[in-house]
Amino acid sequence: MMSIEAAGHAGRVGAADAGCARRSLAAGVIAALSLTAAPALLAQSFPAKPIRFVVGFPAGGGADLAGRTVAQKLAESLGQNVLVDNRPGASGNIAAEVVAKSPPDGHTLFVATITLSTNASLYSKLPFDAQRDFAPISLLTTVPIVIVVHPSLPARSPRELTAIARARPGELAFASAGNGTAGHLSGEMFKQMAQVALTHVPYKGSPPALTDLLGGQVPVMFDGLNTSFPHIRSGRARAIAVTTAKRAPVLPETPTLAESGLAGFDSATWTGLLAPAATPASVLDRLNGEVVKALNAPDARERLVGLGSEVAPMTRAEFAAYLRAEIAKWARVVKAAGIRID
Repeated sequence: MMSIEAAGHAGRVGAADAGCARRSLAAGVIAALSLTAAPALLAQSFPAKPIRFVVGFPAGGGADLAGRTVAQKLAESLGQNVLVDNRPGASGNIAAEVVAKSPPDGHTLFVATITLSTNASLYSKLPFDAQRDFAPISLLTTVPIVIVVHPSLPARSPRELTAIARARPGELAFASAGNGTAGHLSGEMFKQMAQVALTHVPYKGSPPALTDLLGGQVPVMFDGLNTSFPHIRSGRARAIAVTTAKRAPVLPETPTLAESGLAGFDSATWTGLLAPAATPASVLDRLNGEVVKALNAPDARERLVGLGSEVAPMTRAEFAAYLRAEIAKWARVVKAAGIRID
């Protein structure tokens, strides 16, 4: 039989345990609420310092101009400086590595281009993974690739170009801005889908390639529409097709390769914005909303369209799917063509 003293002691112990349990429960509730509120608080406090846009190409190029246009609008809406940091070299790989290894807090972002998706297959070893190490925010712009020919070449359509190439297998050359560029890989995809033999002539950028095209040293070129358009408009080069799924607004009379017999042909250069992979979802959502708003602003849209680009805002999920598809598409082309950069 328990004594009165023992019973009293037991009661005190029970009360203490109950109090401890209540305190533990309260602490647990507070912790849970803190975890729930943390992303919202982080999004509200972001950005806490200037944001850096890392671009893998020199100032004045398409990626740089797209990045600067969006950076200016974000600086206005976020109330923080958005600085553009050009880190050219290795087809954008230097800039990609910088961002992949940066703190995942949303303050260091990567203005990526199509090379992020093509380099995954062109290089046997990279210090980052194009999908695992980045969190997509939004696509920014796309630029159609256009097939341009010297006026002396009697080809006014993709079918006529194909007929000439088949009649002269391996003799017809096409220029590009360099090995592994969007123009080069679009040309390889054309060769594979049209089943023709063309000889690739790589240049160190679009300007010298266009110079030789205009001079008649090379008859065909796959190039970004933004750089070729002035020469098309002047009549010094003839556009016979664009490689995108839809016709380019600035060349409404020029057909796509898809409607010219190569169903499913779709390639374009592009720019997009990504963050380090572990960046909180709340920050990514905030950035996506601001970027989409920036791209839809009339002045930003007008500037980008004036540069030959098409504005292409996306949700985070849409851009992630787009990037996956681009990596898979170019992996097939690179493997079939047997191309390696390193």
